[in-house]
Amino acid sequence: MSVTVRRGRLLAVVALVTAGAVAGCSSGGGSSDNKDKKITLSIGTFGTFGYKEDKPAIDLLAEYTKQHPNIKIVQHKLNSDPHHQQLAQHLAAGSGVDDIEAIEEGYIAQFKAHPQQFVNLLDMGASKLKDNWASWKWNQSMTADGKTQIGLGTDVGPLAMCYRTDLFAQAGLPTDRQAVSALWPTWDAYINAGKTFVSKVPSSHWVDAATNTYNTILMQQGDHTYFDKKNAFVMSSNASVKKAWDITMQMINAKESANLAAFQDPWNAGFKNGAFATIACPSWMVGYIQGQAGDAGNGKWDVASLPGGGGNWGGSFLTLPKIGKHHKEAYDLAVWLTSAQQQLKVFQVVGNFPSAVKLYDKPELTGFKNAYMNNAPVGQIFVDGAKKNKPVYLGPTNGAVRLAVENDIRLVEQGRATSDDAWQRALTDGKKAAS
Repeated sequence: MSVTVRRGRLLAVVALVTAGAVAGCSSGGGSSDNKDKKITLSIGTFGTFGYKEDKPAIDLLAEYTKQHPNIKIVQHKLNSDPHHQQLAQHLAAGSGVDDIEAIEEGYIAQFKAHPQQFVNLLDMGASKLKDNWASWKWNQSMTADGKTQIGLGTDVGPLAMCYRTDLFAQAGLPTDRQAVSALWPTWDAYINAGKTFVSKVPSSHWVDAATNTYNTILMQQGDHTYFDKKNAFVMSSNASVKKAWDITMQMINAKESANLAAFQDPWNAGFKNGAFATIACPSWMVGYIQGQAGDAGNGKWDVASLPGGGGNWGGSFLTLPKIGKHHKEAYDLAVWLTSAQQQLKVFQVVGNFPSAVKLYDKPELTGFKNAYMNNAPVGQIFVDGAKKNKPVYLGPTNGAVRLAVENDIRLVEQGRATSDDAWQRALTDGKKAAS
């Protein structure tokens, strides 16, 4: 997860689009309509999308190719930050992209600032699908002038808190999810519960990583973070950022963090070896926990409410780079993958919560319980959260700023800087990353 590459500098305007590709986009497809023609589509994702996974097992791509025998699909998967770095580089170079590229909400503003690099999905007929999503989700991948739509929404990330019932029992803390939710109505109460935990179970930690907690608190605070809606860098003047920082520092000073970097091997191992008892838990994290903790973790995890109310972490889009191939076939696949039916399947297996709002009153969603998570009623928990979700504006270089700030939080976590010194450094590093 290198932060040395500044994404804002990588996104050069790509003008290497042939007249044929442009014509194909405007007419609703970039390749032949011959259904007998063998075509290979590639899709670039990150993390767990639920399209083809081993644990938990699902293979929507095989299901699609069975329905379309002339189509072969190859999936390329990286961690989130390298995926978006690589995509920016490939778009700037004019080669190397997949036919479909997934983009996370924290990066979508960066990429839609260069709409000429993507197929305008309105030209493909996407306006007919608009009502599938909440207006804020649709608008996240739409240019400000309303003329170009670069992405179709996959999931959203309503937040809860996942916790290890066995570790809670060792600490003498309640294990029932309602009692646990009552344990931490605020972040101060959460930190106080953590103090009890670390005093009783010194072999583990209260939370996986200070950076994950910081980002969770930050996304609860208001309608923007590091940038205002005019894309001015406002980290130093936005009180919400400092509030999230200060609460996080309290947790670090209480020695509650396992000091792990998300999506790295030690963090992954921590789900299985009991390195931490709680983790901020967007819906997609449920499937991630199951994949990493494995059979040994079955029934040991549960889901409670989040301190301080709801929030959102994550949610992505499927886009079609203009320099990709087979625009029509890629669009058809993207529409199928983001349909309500497929989003529901993904949720039921891996936990990614649907962005298709028509599902939010369906018993197949609201009544769904996750057996692995101690039969937690995750459908209703995350529906309640999703209905309360409000958009948080993230500027074009939000991803780079986030990584810079996270690095400075880790300095405090590792005992290499004081909170005050790291904050001043974060203001400087954030400003550099914003440019």
